[in-house]
Amino acid sequence: MNTQIEISDKPLDIQSCIDWVMSPQSGGIDVFIGTVRDATKDKAVIRLEFEAYKPMALKEMNRIAKQVFAKWTVQKLLIHHRTGVLQVGEVPVIIAVSCAHRDAAFEACRYVIDTLKQTVPIWKKEIFEDGEVWVAAHP
Repeated sequence: MNTQIEISDKPLDIQSCIDWVMSPQSGGIDVFIGTVRDATKDKAVIRLEFEAYKPMALKEMNRIAKQVFAKWTVQKLLIHHRTGVLQVGEVPVIIAVSCAHRDAAFEACRYVIDTLKQTVPIWKKEIFEDGEVWVAAHP
């Protein structure tokens, strides 16, 4: 498997992620970039805080990667997730998939982000002006 999987408290570099998945064999690259939005259910979001149980999260992210390579013809797969305090507009997650054909890239990328949100032990807390709430990690 040609994968790059990381959990870091450092800002994610979108261009380096895209550059890493590019290959001459790839006719399609699909990239999902998750960003911190400024509101949830009409409440202004001040910031988000992400926590992870890193050993288990990395194990689960690798399991997802194996599933992707088994199901689609993927050249490269990148999954980067950030932890710590993130402000509105910052990037907590990047998924990038390169494949020979676009349909496989789209499908695999969607599968990764949806499965990550359901199964990987990374938790998100939304901070508002009047309080905070831990958010269930479901799409």
